[in-house]
Amino acid sequence: MGLCITKPNPPSPIQNSDHPNTQFLATTPKRIFKPDPILNKPYQDIKQHYTIGPELGRGQFGITYLCTHNSTSQKFACKSISKKKLITKGDKEDMRREIQIMQHLSGQANVVEFKGAYEDKSCVHLVMEVCEGGELFDRIIAKGHYSERAAASICRSIVNVVHVCHFMGVLHRDLKPENFLLSDTSEEAVLKATDFGLSVFIQEGKSYRDIVGSAYYVAPEVLKRKYGKEIDIWSAGVMLYILLSGVPPFWAKTEKGIFNEILKGYVDFESDPWPSISTSAKDLVQRMLTLDPKKRITSAQVLEHPWIREDGEASDKPIDSAVLSRMKQFRAMNKFKKLALKVIAENLSAEEIQGLKSMFLNIDTDNSGTITYEELKTGLARLGSKLTEAEVRQLMEAADVDGNGTIDYIEFITATMHRHKLERGEDLYKAFQHFDTDGSGFITRDELESAMKKYGMGDEATIKEIISEVDTDNDGKINYEEFCTMMRSGTQAGKLF
Repeated sequence: MGLCITKPNPPSPIQNSDHPNTQFLATTPKRIFKPDPILNKPYQDIKQHYTIGPELGRGQFGITYLCTHNSTSQKFACKSISKKKLITKGDKEDMRREIQIMQHLSGQANVVEFKGAYEDKSCVHLVMEVCEGGELFDRIIAKGHYSERAAASICRSIVNVVHVCHFMGVLHRDLKPENFLLSDTSEEAVLKATDFGLSVFIQEGKSYRDIVGSAYYVAPEVLKRKYGKEIDIWSAGVMLYILLSGVPPFWAKTEKGIFNEILKGYVDFESDPWPSISTSAKDLVQRMLTLDPKKRITSAQVLEHPWIREDGEASDKPIDSAVLSRMKQFRAMNKFKKLALKVIAENLSAEEIQGLKSMFLNIDTDNSGTITYEELKTGLARLGSKLTEAEVRQLMEAADVDGNGTIDYIEFITATMHRHKLERGEDLYKAFQHFDTDGSGFITRDELESAMKKYGMGDEATIKEIISEVDTDNDGKINYEEFCTMMRSGTQAGKLF
């Protein structure tokens, strides 16, 4: 459940002779439009240097591919950002700043190495070190066991990134597990921070006001729109809490609920497994999740804490295996439930979605079939909505399931249809039947795999995790009752939505 995010995509400005990004060729009497390069250097064809390979992943603004250097055959990652999404002056400045920050931090042990930036007519391409070890939490879950000492080592790497950033004058602003990858598949793999798209250079004495980050990890002062570098320590503290317990410290059924919990700042150390976690570990978590940023521990102090030091107090005793099970729920359930909601939206009758269809068409003012952030904001205001700008961004992020920066028709229906659909048997049954392609009365592993692959969500580990979490009778398949329980769930996993 990502939230609150940044860099909206307003519709393109009207291009005319007064527009600052328009140049005219003096030698030609006829005025020809020529866009300025974003990187302030001539266009380059990246394919002259690299061969672009398969897709590695995609985010809100770009797609990352594996690429190979043509002369050395060395493998790298290439993040390609469509220039259609870099419309405003601010978007372009953000892009340039991300490159500057990556160049500035390159060479640090826990930061992905930056290799270069290229721009052509349609995209900006960022080439960087490829991290073949995958995401941090996936590695932990696959391993199946770890100790407080292992959690301390991981946390030390995360806080090292914060320490280096702050020392070098950078505020990260979006620390979360997805932004940490392992350099390779070996046991000795190095943890690397990979995404600096929301990072800024710190200006001493300045308070930052824009709401950025991701729901579970956002610091309370960000929600109050007045913050500084202490927010990165809070986010790292949330990750440490998850490493030790398997669940985030602040959660609720909605993003608004999560924010309310964050603002209260109550950290639960009573529920399992906390009674079996060392006092020293709890002390560090509490100091990192201190509500008042002025009283919060600094990165240098975290690295000196007796629990986290390499020769520190963290125990080598394995952490309760239930923690890994919870972590699996936290990672996997969200994906399947979102997919099932999308299926329900796609299967609603024309009468049921007539009102929502009209609403979509009224908001989609340029008839492009997709809604941009600006269209959503303007459309909701026209309907009398009192949502703040931050809340509109949250809605945009929640609805934008494929992460391409706009909301398509099905995404809009999915996000806006009444949640009472989950209580209606026929809608749930239609969704169940969608997955149960052979009509056997069960969703098998193969059926789930083929549905998830269709929506670009089908990695082996995720499918395995979902079946193991939803399949309560452990027969290796999901029956209708288990499916309904998941969709209506009020258990810990259910509260993550």
